[in-house]
Amino acid sequence: MTKIYKLTVFEPSGEKLLDESFTAENDEQAKELGQNLLNEKNYQDQTHRCISPAGQLLLFHR
Repeated sequence: MTKIYKLTVFEPSGEKLLDESFTAENDEQAKELGQNLLNEKNYQDQTHRCISPAGQLLLFHR
């Protein structure tokens, strides 16, 4: 069963640069997909977080 995960990227000012939902089978796949999205959009060094449907923080960078 696929679940919906949320990836958000922020500027230091708090402005959202990316606010995207995506589906994954599990948390591990979501981590990988989230990291791939960050790399594709060149946001890996920006403040970001990826959250599971249960509210668990899967990826975080400040």
